[in-house]
Amino acid sequence: MALTGLKNANLALAFLLELCVLLALGYWSFVTGPNVLAKVGLGIGLPIVAILVWAIFGSPRSARRLRGGWYWLLRVVFFALGAIFFYAAGEHILSIIFALILILNCALGYAWKQE
Repeated sequence: MALTGLKNANLALAFLLELCVLLALGYWSFVTGPNVLAKVGLGIGLPIVAILVWAIFGSPRSARRLRGGWYWLLRVVFFALGAIFFYAAGEHILSIIFALILILNCALGYAWKQE
């Protein structure tokens, strides 16, 4: 019973990490954009592209969802983008914390076969 609760908590954490990646993309765009138009365009555009990529290739209900090693490659790269963009926006401590949490989440997800 307790293990089932931990597995569900890990899945919920994965969802929160997905949302944090979108936040990181938008935050970076608004912090580093050279002008208002670029900030708004990137701040909305980058998260939309990320949503589309994840919805097509990473979402559990997608008909084109990747499997096995390809799924894990997508997941690690997708989540790593969050850490990279937080770091690029100057949020170094947040980036490190995010990276540590995503490593734990991915390791547990892989061990528990949570594809």
